[in-house]
Formats: sequence, structure tokens, C-alpha cells
Amino acid sequence: MDCITICATCAAPGQAPEGAALADALCKGLRDGVVVRLVDCLNVCHSPVALSIRGAGKTAYLFAGVDPATQAAEVRKLADLYAAAPGGEITDARPLGQLRHGLIGRIPA
Repeated sequence: MDCITICATCAAPGQAPEGAALADALCKGLRDGVVVRLVDCLNVCHSPVALSIRGAGKTAYLFAGVDPATQAAEVRKLADLYAAAPGGEITDARPLGQLRHGLIGRIPA
């Protein structure tokens, strides 16, 4: 089972946190076999909203600067590509649109 973890406290200065809104948007149309969870902090406070995707024995990815209002579909596409990629290694991120530019880290399995 793959897991998308979203920072629940990510917020631009003076703004309300948007992680829960992204989680809600993701759950509409997300493929089976993906769990979405909220955590208090992913330590990428300078670029909200942050999220990660990981699965057992797979490479993990960390993204920041995700816009809940416009990028939920790209995150769902990420989940699809991740599920289909052997070991979680996504070799062509172009289908992720703007989300691919928010990648800040890859952690090998």
C-alpha cells in the first residue's frame, strides 16, 4: 500500500493551513491502494504545502509548493505513476505537470 503524507500545518505567512483541503481534494478520485494521511509537519515550512509519497520497499519522494486548489489532479497522477513504477522509480515526470517542479527530494528504498 502506498501512502501520501501531507503536512497539515503548512501555511503561507498570515494564511490558514491548506493541507487538509489538499487531502480532501485528493480523496475524490484517488485510486485504490493509496492511503492519505495528515501529519503536523514535514519541515518544509518555507514552501507550503508539502507532501511525500512512499511505499514499502520503494523510493520515496518529497514535494513542496503544492497548491491544493490547482494541483490535486497532478498528485493523483503521481499516485498512479508511482504505483506503476518498479520500485517507485519514476523515470519520466513530465505527466505530473507543474508538480514535477516541486520535487525537493528523493529517498532511495
